[in-house]
Amino acid sequence: MAAGLSPEKLAELRQFDSPTICNAVELWNLRPRNTGYMNSSIKACFPAFPPMVGYALTSTFRSVAPPRGGDAYGSIGAQLDAFGAIPGPPVIVFQDLDEPCASATFGEVMCTTYKRFGAQGLITSGTGRDLAQVEGLGFPAFTNGAIAAHGYCHIISINVPITVGGIIIYPGDLLHGDLNGVTTIPPEIASEVPEVCREIARAEAIILDYLKQSEVTVAGFNAARKECGDAINKLGKRLRGE
Repeated sequence: MAAGLSPEKLAELRQFDSPTICNAVELWNLRPRNTGYMNSSIKACFPAFPPMVGYALTSTFRSVAPPRGGDAYGSIGAQLDAFGAIPGPPVIVFQDLDEPCASATFGEVMCTTYKRFGAQGLITSGTGRDLAQVEGLGFPAFTNGAIAAHGYCHIISINVPITVGGIIIYPGDLLHGDLNGVTTIPPEIASEVPEVCREIARAEAIILDYLKQSEVTVAGFNAARKECGDAINKLGKRLRGE
């Protein structure tokens, strides 16, 4: 697995919201614009939290029936052992295989454990519980809802491709998430994304600054919008080497 970004670059990515990250990634035309981000089934449990950035440690999960052998929580140690195979700080990502979801993927103890060992947050296609306690930890979580009980929770597989929020997540994928949703960032451009986000913000400020003026006109708005669009189009061509 390729080496991850430096802590400084990861910190830069946390300065931007996920829509700005998505806007930046689009400019390279590396993937269709309707791919690479999770759908609305995955929502931030704590919308006020700042952006979460990290590398996917993937797992599959069930809770509708007991595991065939072993302790229900026994695989958490195996997850922690797998942290070293991830190119940077992990985000724990679960695909809940039960349909419908039977019970919560995580609670306070699991999230406390993950955070203590360096995880940046958690995403599950299932549900969570102990949300007040997890919020108190300052640990970002993204789910499809909440269920009070843990059922027969157990982890099936670790560091395998999984499907969450309508997209495939591979072990080591770089993830960015906040109240707007979760997106992946292609590794080949990840180090350049923060500066591109800054350039996009400067371009969008042309429109926003115009709209803050005491008097505005449609013609003035159209001119500001064109100037912004021209700046972003020029940026995209430069990134694509056109």
